Amino acid sequence: MTVTPPRADTAADADGALVLPSARAAPSAPAEAPAAEQAPLGGGLLARAALVTAALAVAGALLGLVRDQALARLFGAGSDTDAFLVAWTLPEFAATLLIEDGLAFALIPAFSAALARRARGGYGDPVRTLVGATLPRLTLAFVAVSALLVGTAPYLVEALAPGLPDPALAVDCTRFTATCVLSFGLAGYCSAVLRAHRRFLTPAAIYVAYNAGIIAGMFTLGGHWGVRSAAAGVAVGGLLMVVVQVPSLWRQLKGDRQAGPQPVATGTAARPMNFALFATVLLFALCRQSQILIERFLASPLPAGAISHLNYAQKVAQMPMMLSLMVCTVTFPVVARALADGDTERARNRVERDLALASCLVLLGAATVIACAPQIIELLFQRGQFTPGDTAATAGVMRIYALGLLGQTLVGVLVRSFFSAGRPTWYPVGAMAAGIVATAWIGACTVGPWGVLGIAAANATGITVAAVLLLCGTGPRSVPIRTRRVLAELTRPLRAALVATVAGAFVADRVAAPPAGLAAGAVTVTVVFVLLGWALDAQGFAPALSSVRSVTRRLTHGRFR
Repeated sequence: MTVTPPRADTAADADGALVLPSARAAPSAPAEAPAAEQAPLGGGLLARAALVTAALAVAGALLGLVRDQALARLFGAGSDTDAFLVAWTLPEFAATLLIEDGLAFALIPAFSAALARRARGGYGDPVRTLVGATLPRLTLAFVAVSALLVGTAPYLVEALAPGLPDPALAVDCTRFTATCVLSFGLAGYCSAVLRAHRRFLTPAAIYVAYNAGIIAGMFTLGGHWGVRSAAAGVAVGGLLMVVVQVPSLWRQLKGDRQAGPQPVATGTAARPMNFALFATVLLFALCRQSQILIERFLASPLPAGAISHLNYAQKVAQMPMMLSLMVCTVTFPVVARALADGDTERARNRVERDLALASCLVLLGAATVIACAPQIIELLFQRGQFTPGDTAATAGVMRIYALGLLGQTLVGVLVRSFFSAGRPTWYPVGAMAAGIVATAWIGACTVGPWGVLGIAAANATGITVAAVLLLCGTGPRSVPIRTRRVLAELTRPLRAALVATVAGAFVADRVAAPPAGLAAGAVTVTVVFVLLGWALDAQGFAPALSSVRSVTRRLTHGRFR
């Protein structure tokens, strides 16, 4: 098979979406596959797309920190904040189910397969047919679920946090946040379609808009509505997530229509999305996000502030995982398209490279979080109503959370290999369910003697169990990665991270001022980790350092865009 080499340029179209060469239309005879759907993404283009996505993710994450800082400063870590965080469970669930994992795992393979069918010849447009078959039904489902959650908010709060001191406040907040099922569902649909077309800029910007809406809501309405203003901000931010993507999606689909009848081979008419796949994907995401339900349930009888400490610790600790998975956000459509084209070898190599790179990145972040946890929390949150006692409690929880970051990242990478073929599989659901059972059992046993630290330990253990099961289950059910080779490779950055954590914590504790301590600890962790990883010849270091050199060179010559 002749493969058209990718072009060396990457640009933004009129609506601001990052367009990789494989997403550009190119004139061709009707019997030929359009160039837009022939060329795979080259390594340089993947790196650039990942960097743009990561840059916007960092911007969104920074706004998320500003959001959490504003929440801590305005409302502290007491019973009011606990009430809001119970309502916050809904957007946390919705983000996983409808944007980050669930809906994307079902839709991206479906649209990748539709693009592959369009490229094989014939008449009709399977992409637009798939939109017509799925978007109206899903929209009705999102509206129905949102309305149901608004109506049953009191019962939902009682089920989530039976020991909450002020359930009425949590009910009010929940009715605001329940609207996110509709807004997040539409935002996730837009993101999946655009990413399947290999447009990444606009979908990566949605959390910037979301957090901006929450921050604006708190500062605009906080004086009159209290913590309810944050819940109202969730509703506004969810709407903004849709608004920023609609122009790009409209232009993409309009461009498909203006291109005329696209070739689709006889007998390969557009197929509707596999709803068995959709069910397994949503059940997996539901199981994964159930860790939050378990945490909030176990923490609700604890002293006021326990849920808040868990929340702040988790938000900061998960940032390394989120950044490490940005590369998978870009490569997931590539893996799905490779499997749609029958190229299993290319899919396997891509998943193995993703595992190596994401593991190196998350281990570096985890080492920094563990080594410098008190300094990080003090700098981020210790002001206003957030006391030194809150700082100490949150830092302790965050260190334990960070022990599960590698497991979180492995789950995020591996589950994509199970669902990228667009076929339903129950193994990831079973693996995640086993992890949830471990979390619930360990949490129930440890919350009495250890409090929030026991809950955090249960979370880290449960997700690690799920990661091990997913890694052992790869093969015929998913992209057939070489498990022993991957495990052997993981031990190298893991050893480097252990040494770097000890060295960083030693240095950070010797510096009194938190900013200087954080800087000294982070630099020590980075230097030790990179040197040891390089000496151990860890596989993920080469692409990471290559990307850094590429970005530095582009910035030096003023060519990065």
